[in-house]
Amino acid sequence: MAAEPARDERVAFDDADSRSDRMHSTISDWVDELVTAVDDARASDRFQAWLDVHQRFHEYSHRNTLLIALQCPEASKVAGYRTWQEEFDRHVQEGESAIWIWAPLISSQCPACGNSPSYHDDADCAYDDTPPEEWDEGVVGFKPVPVFDVSQTAGEPLPELETTASGEASALFPALLNAAVDLGIEVRVRDPDDWSHGDANGVCAYPAEGPLVTLKEAEPAAMAGVLVHELAHALLHGDHDAPERAKREVEAEAVAYVVGRHFGLDMSGSAFYLVAWIGDETEVIEERLERISRTSERVIEAVAESRS
Repeated sequence: MAAEPARDERVAFDDADSRSDRMHSTISDWVDELVTAVDDARASDRFQAWLDVHQRFHEYSHRNTLLIALQCPEASKVAGYRTWQEEFDRHVQEGESAIWIWAPLISSQCPACGNSPSYHDDADCAYDDTPPEEWDEGVVGFKPVPVFDVSQTAGEPLPELETTASGEASALFPALLNAAVDLGIEVRVRDPDDWSHGDANGVCAYPAEGPLVTLKEAEPAAMAGVLVHELAHALLHGDHDAPERAKREVEAEAVAYVVGRHFGLDMSGSAFYLVAWIGDETEVIEERLERISRTSERVIEAVAESRS
């Protein structure tokens, strides 16, 4: 993965005559380096191990996702009792309460009424063009099944990707909070014990009165990286024409990478964050350079003004 610059190598944009051109050129170079870092991250053993585990988790329907969130708001990785044992070498801890979701019942299905053979016999359906053994399979109903979140289990650790920023940000984070005010964005910091957004470290909402960013309290550098990411969402994605989610995450994290790097943070984790979202489509980062560059400059300038 591409190395981050030492803190005393940060680029200053003090000359007003060449400020915009120099800033844009530097950001373009950094985005090129980010693309290389993403390629390196994708090929790393750490990412491949994470991907292998990640792909074994079932993708739940919108209805089941809501059920999981209602019963266990902090849930992040959910699987059945035996799946935890057999797939991940983990066991559900004693005393944990199950999270109940709906699982589909798959059976041969009447082409006319949609019932399984047993229910079709009792239904007022005259379809008899083909025998039941020739019917296609489909969803004929649902049944409640128990699942458990990783936080309810113990055993072999799951591979994780370290995506948070690090470094010295004791002065930067307050400056970013002040910059957010100047940008018209409200920011709230929540205690981890009161956090209700699962494994996210920050969220951005768009109420009528203006964008609202909520952060989970952490180390200043980690919060600084997340805050810039969410500020980018607030500045770029509040309208109805916002791009699909993967592209929104590319734009937001690339802005976080550029701004964090400008202020001397170690943003190498951004590469893992991005590859988890875009897979092989690295070119999408450079395709969105103008939006990334423009938003990065806006945040950098807002921070500079808040410090003056």
